[in-house]
Amino acid sequence: MRKPVSASIIIPNWNGKYLLEKNLQAVIAASEGAEVVVVDDGSTDDSISFLKKHFPTVRIIAKKKHEGFASSVNAGVEAAHGDIVVLLNTDVVAEKGFLQPLLRHFQDESVFAVGCMDKSKEANSVVLRGRGLARWQKGFFVHERGEVDASDTAWVSGGSGAFRKSIWNTLGGMDALYDPFYWEDIDLSFRARKAGYRILFEPTSIVWHFHEEGKIKQSFSNARVAIIAYRNQFTFIWKNISDVGFLLSHAFWTPIRLCQSFIAGDVWMTIGYCAALGRLPKIIASRVRASCYWKLQDRELL
Repeated sequence: MRKPVSASIIIPNWNGKYLLEKNLQAVIAASEGAEVVVVDDGSTDDSISFLKKHFPTVRIIAKKKHEGFASSVNAGVEAAHGDIVVLLNTDVVAEKGFLQPLLRHFQDESVFAVGCMDKSKEANSVVLRGRGLARWQKGFFVHERGEVDASDTAWVSGGSGAFRKSIWNTLGGMDALYDPFYWEDIDLSFRARKAGYRILFEPTSIVWHFHEEGKIKQSFSNARVAIIAYRNQFTFIWKNISDVGFLLSHAFWTPIRLCQSFIAGDVWMTIGYCAALGRLPKIIASRVRASCYWKLQDRELL
């Protein structure tokens, strides 16, 4: 009989004191005694003193300077005691009973990650997220929300998902190249799948995600968000795609897409592309490290 797995809940925080005030108690109530770790990413809003005063049982990892999501999560995983690390954003509230449905899947040693049913509050509606689809289309890796009626998924969100720490460490965790945000969880999930591990979606593990309250929308302009998203999209492709046909199609379609976006008034794609080019030596080095674990072909995954 396999021994039960232990869990640690990791919450990255950057100037999110107001979100901790609102959501942390509910997360602790749903944690079922699991270790709760808050990684503070150089906050200046008194988050740490608030945690020490009101949540003395929560472990605090205090970073001296702000770096971004991937770096913060990696620090939390390194410090965590659990076999399984459950990542929750500060704008996420877990329902009671969310944890065990996730942990059951990890009795299968081939499972790396399991995503939650993310009930996302967006404007005046609730969008069901958590299961992702991915495909290769006109030279680019395209990802989108999938219907929540199956257990397979192309990625597990870093804002509401569980990951096996031992495999996380083997793969090198999230890549800080994607800091401050976006694409790091898609990258990690793709690398895990390409290495032969399984990732799943668990619809009975329910969390509520209040996107409008998150720090990205409050701290970054729409232009800055777009540039980072494009930069990281190119970073992902150049780092992870090895299929020759896919790469040739990317080389063909990239100038077309750049011209189309520029004519349409979207200069952010061109700026993001140039930003990725500036990081090319680091992207290549990261690709070399990741390629050591490749077992499956891109066409088996997309």
